Amino acid sequence: MKTDLGLAGTVVLVTGGVRGVGLGISRVFLAHGAHVVTCARREPETPLAGAEFIACDVREPDQVAAMVQRIVTGHGRLDVVVNNAGGSPFVRAADASPRLHDKIVQLNLLAPLLVAQQANAVMQGQDGGGSIVMISSVSGTRPSPGTAAYGAAKAGLDNLTASLAVEWAPRVRVNALDVGMVRTEQAHLHYGSEAAVEAVGKTVPLGRLAEPEEVGACAAFLASGLASYVSGATLQVHGGGEMPAFHAATDVNHREDS
Repeated sequence: MKTDLGLAGTVVLVTGGVRGVGLGISRVFLAHGAHVVTCARREPETPLAGAEFIACDVREPDQVAAMVQRIVTGHGRLDVVVNNAGGSPFVRAADASPRLHDKIVQLNLLAPLLVAQQANAVMQGQDGGGSIVMISSVSGTRPSPGTAAYGAAKAGLDNLTASLAVEWAPRVRVNALDVGMVRTEQAHLHYGSEAAVEAVGKTVPLGRLAEPEEVGACAAFLASGLASYVSGATLQVHGGGEMPAFHAATDVNHREDS
């Protein structure tokens, strides 16, 4: 039975909400009766039924301001923002160009700040304030080889979340999700074959990768009245984290006999 989170009729913006984790987040908010606005640089080939789409590069201040103004003009308010847009290709830090590092930090740290600033300006003046959820990553709390700038940006996003929660209280709550590995339509680009995806999943204590909708459920909770006293928090959504590497090398049996 689906829990009523009180999100029916709310206006929710999900950046990057047209594929991958963002698509799962959008679907969850739609299922809870929210009016969902998604954005990306290009319109998806298959539009998400029931959601509104606005083309926007979240790294561009003018485009972000125009998008938020369009939402407010069309719907009268903006209740929730889920800052999901982000990502990084796999490139060793020694081989990545300064331009690539700049673009990664811009997308994963500065763009969420930009969107949050515009949303906060609206939320501070409306009844009920608002809620902002940052989609961060476990890469911000552990080594991130191959995506070093991404991990550093996500660490910054966690800190930004805590700072904005203090600055913008009590009208606006700001929280983050530190997301682990997720099974999306592009999982093979990160982990390889289906067999490899399954093997990677077995390294997680819960025995599998997350589904995008499971991340969406956590975002919906933080956006809802059930989390009305939660702000400045970072919720770990990683299936229990990662097994310590030494466990794979030890020849000591740590399991209890049945």
